[in-house]
Amino acid sequence: MAAPPHGGTLVQVRQAASDSSGFGGFSESSRLSVDADTEKTIWNIGNGVFSPLKGFMGESEYYSVIEQMRLENDVAWTVPLLLLTDGAKEAAAGDDLLLASANGRPTAVLSCDGSFMVDKGEYARKVFGTEDPAHPGVAKVYNGPSRALSGKLTLMARPDYGQYGDCTLTPKETRVLFAEKGWKTVVAFQTRNAPHINHEYLQKSALSLVDGLFVNPVLGRKKPGDFRDDVIVAAYRALIANYYPSDSVVLSALHYEMQYAGPKEAIMHAIMRKNFGCTHMIVGRDHAGVGNFYGPYAAQEIFAEFPDLGVSTLFFKEFYYCKRCAGIASEKTCPHSEEDRLSFSGTKLRKMFSEGEVPPKEFMRPEVADAIMKFKEPFVV
Repeated sequence: MAAPPHGGTLVQVRQAASDSSGFGGFSESSRLSVDADTEKTIWNIGNGVFSPLKGFMGESEYYSVIEQMRLENDVAWTVPLLLLTDGAKEAAAGDDLLLASANGRPTAVLSCDGSFMVDKGEYARKVFGTEDPAHPGVAKVYNGPSRALSGKLTLMARPDYGQYGDCTLTPKETRVLFAEKGWKTVVAFQTRNAPHINHEYLQKSALSLVDGLFVNPVLGRKKPGDFRDDVIVAAYRALIANYYPSDSVVLSALHYEMQYAGPKEAIMHAIMRKNFGCTHMIVGRDHAGVGNFYGPYAAQEIFAEFPDLGVSTLFFKEFYYCKRCAGIASEKTCPHSEEDRLSFSGTKLRKMFSEGEVPPKEFMRPEVADAIMKFKEPFVV
């Protein structure tokens, strides 16, 4: 049986009818342009990824999250979900705003119930644990607007995932699919990278304990040096086609902007996968981290503060290839010294691909490496 949705109900925001123009009678002054990342957030709210939220947070909910790591109804929540604007668009409680993409595509209607100003320094400290602008999440907050509009949403258009439509499932769809497969326990794997041997070992170790594996790579804005979305999808398709039983794994993209909030984002990742119907979540080393802003296992330790989360976590230490063991090992399973170990360094792999070098089979499956090598520039620049 799939995990119950977070907060008890899988949100399905209703679809509104629109006129032939798509603007439903909204004047220019009642329209607000949103960027591609905000549009994806709207879609995720609409299809239940962010259940139990039905729209963007108000001021009291915002402070409840940054101070208590809970919604006002005491449901666990660690990263605010805000609609930030530059203040040029004034809206009062009771106003309806049409939210449209940059190219003018109507996305949703916000039934505004108010607005408030966000203290950027406070946001950075409470969410990211730092005010250092070298942190990409902090930099985005500092460079963005300060006014937040709150209210419930009504969708005006169905999500358009473009080239990734055939590998994107909603929580409602995954729950049906897991039931059809007879999976009572499902483990989620969050990733923003192409898979190397360490990732495969994590996934298969977890899969040995449950009925099915849900590989849910993040597609969306990432920091420079991360793998591009199309590369991640191609690499995972190559891995699954060649090294997994067809009935043991489901691949589906999550259209979401990484926050790099470390431990607090790890909780959000578990909440989202719970809404997809997953009962378990893999949490590895430095989950959702960046640079040296968080301890290597801080994202595992924070789960002790959320015994009511409703998702079982599988914690893994760092793995490496041991030449003497002739296989994947960790400090819990291998007694050999550092000189016998080959670490799975993302920096090292990126350097190899940048220089046109194929990683050794101890680091990455050849089919996966081949899929990546087909791209002239596999990284975000």
